[in-house]
Amino acid sequence: MRPQEPPQGGPAAAALPALEVLKQRACENVELNAARLGALSRDIWSRPELAYEEHQAHDTMTRFFSSGELPGAAWAVQPRYKLGTAFRAEWGTAAPQGPRPLRVAFLCEYDALPGIGHACGHNLIAEVGAAAALGLKAALESLPQPAPVAVQITVLGTPAEEQGGGKIDLINAGAFDGLDVVFMAHPSQENAAYLPDVAEHDVTVKYYGKASHAAAYPWEGVNALDAAVLAYNNLSVLRQQMKPTWRVHGVIKNGGVKPNIIPSYTELEFYLRAPSMKDLSVLTEKVENCFKSAALATGCKVEIKGGKNDYYNVLPNKSLQKVYKENGKQLGIEFISEDSILNGLSGSTDFGNVTFVVPGLHPYFYIGSDALNHTEQYTEAAGSQNAQFYALRTAKALAMTALDVIFKPGLLEVVREDFRQVKLKEEGQINPVEPNKESGVGIGACASH
Repeated sequence: MRPQEPPQGGPAAAALPALEVLKQRACENVELNAARLGALSRDIWSRPELAYEEHQAHDTMTRFFSSGELPGAAWAVQPRYKLGTAFRAEWGTAAPQGPRPLRVAFLCEYDALPGIGHACGHNLIAEVGAAAALGLKAALESLPQPAPVAVQITVLGTPAEEQGGGKIDLINAGAFDGLDVVFMAHPSQENAAYLPDVAEHDVTVKYYGKASHAAAYPWEGVNALDAAVLAYNNLSVLRQQMKPTWRVHGVIKNGGVKPNIIPSYTELEFYLRAPSMKDLSVLTEKVENCFKSAALATGCKVEIKGGKNDYYNVLPNKSLQKVYKENGKQLGIEFISEDSILNGLSGSTDFGNVTFVVPGLHPYFYIGSDALNHTEQYTEAAGSQNAQFYALRTAKALAMTALDVIFKPGLLEVVREDFRQVKLKEEGQINPVEPNKESGVGIGACASH
């Protein structure tokens, strides 16, 4: 875009400064707010909270966006937005006339892991989302008034990614209705505009047997622990026939009370993952047959129950990915190769469900450490000063990409078309399990690579 040239085919209605100047202003604003953004991240990191219990993080985030110390016009903040620990902050330009504003959203996660705190760096996700929103807002506020383009920036605080699927709850509550593009970024060990986060279904299995004295008259008992062990071993045997991209992992949560009592009750929890919802449906049926056969062999009764939310695989948007990589490279980000992306494995995230309702970008970013997600070492890295440079650089790239979507002629329509085509292809494969049935839908694990 040349200086003072009105974009064609986009939402702009009058002359604008050069796009690169706007990007520079976004980056400058991120740097201007670096200290308060770092303090925001550190506050969340130092007080880890589990899914749906992120009350302190919620309050920290809403205070941040309500603060009169932030430069520019005030944000409209809605605490406890549709969920007890979710929030919504909005700011928009006022166009004199024309269609509805283009609605751009940045997502902030802030839940932690049991026992090891922010070992997936969700404090950095919250910081990056906030920083990108501030940068984009500052760039738009630098435009001549009245604003030549109508844009609404939304920041959504999305709890419970690690357990439960807060984004899915918010989707069902209508929080994503009307949004045009959604951005967030996740800490990792490398930089990637996209990683193939997979679909996930969780299941809890309960076996009911009959207690008896294990030495005096064991024949009177029905051993629920035997059923649990058989189920575990059945799955081990199944692995030979599982596709290389499928994953099944779980634990025995309850294995009995005392060695001299035949266990009358056992409980297992498993996560099932596959690259698509179609594959996940096939895998789920095979796994449930392993559970049922263990009950039949031991004479136990079995209860198989999932959680309330399946995590869908993240749909790629190649147009958004391409623009993000271009902006990232300008900032010095070195991205992993396409072969590494295609041949790599990732986790699962409820952002996948978001990509089925609105075009989205979910890049990964290096935080200055080779530690692996979900380890004590990654917790330390996520709270370090060293991670700040990488988090803020990622936020700048997101804000720059949002500016491209707003001002580059035709880009928004290409992004929408990518979304339509990929979703159409994927939905032809989906066969999700109905909720609240014996083969219920699942709870996901973190998107850590």
